[in-house]
Amino acid sequence: MALTIDLSGKTALVTGASRGIGAAIAKGLAEAGADVVGIGTSIETGSADLKAEIENAGVRFTPINCDLASREQISGLVERLTRDQVQIDILVNNAGIIRRTEAASHAVEDWDAVMAVNLDAAFLLSRDLGGKMVERGSGKIINIASVLSFQGGILVPGYAAAKGALAQLTRSFANEWASKGVNVNAVAPGYIATDNTAALQADEKRIADLMARVPAGRWGTPEDIAGPVTFLASNHANFIHGAVLPADGGWLAR
Repeated sequence: MALTIDLSGKTALVTGASRGIGAAIAKGLAEAGADVVGIGTSIETGSADLKAEIENAGVRFTPINCDLASREQISGLVERLTRDQVQIDILVNNAGIIRRTEAASHAVEDWDAVMAVNLDAAFLLSRDLGGKMVERGSGKIINIASVLSFQGGILVPGYAAAKGALAQLTRSFANEWASKGVNVNAVAPGYIATDNTAALQADEKRIADLMARVPAGRWGTPEDIAGPVTFLASNHANFIHGAVLPADGGWLAR
């Protein structure tokens, strides 16, 4: 039997959808038939190409500006969706920032910023939009974790802490909501070529050290993450709850 993914009639909200992994996820979900609500700090004016690609798939794309570091703006986003009667069937908490600093000099401001976007926003959106899924008895939440959900990393104490907590948040919500028809899972990317890893990509020695540990022998692409997310958003993943799926080229296996 052929494995097909059909998300027709569903609406997916993707945070951090302007570029990189988020844009690839938005396009992957659209290609499977889902309408997409894309969230970004300035996505309403900077997403013409993404909008065209998604609408070429025959679905709707709604860009909404929201600074996920602001709890007030997150609350406003939820209120807008409720007011406009937009039902979110699939929530992808992808937005993330990183601050690379030695632990001894890691600024509190950097810690707070990373926690706000990478962890707090995922909690608030999962609580508020996922709560509506629970009321309906169906829905999918996919968090974008990291291989640093399992490891400590180097020079990124805030990022590693947030991604570790996001994996536990995934399991915590899944424990409560699996019996209520809502699937909560995560994908944990390895080293993906995006803006967030630009500093690493510019360091030839670090690249050599990293790639020596990746059995696949290459950097991942945003599309490598879009596939697992689209699968977890589908009915083929109905019996998967609380999983944190590595998509890392084998990094954690070595």
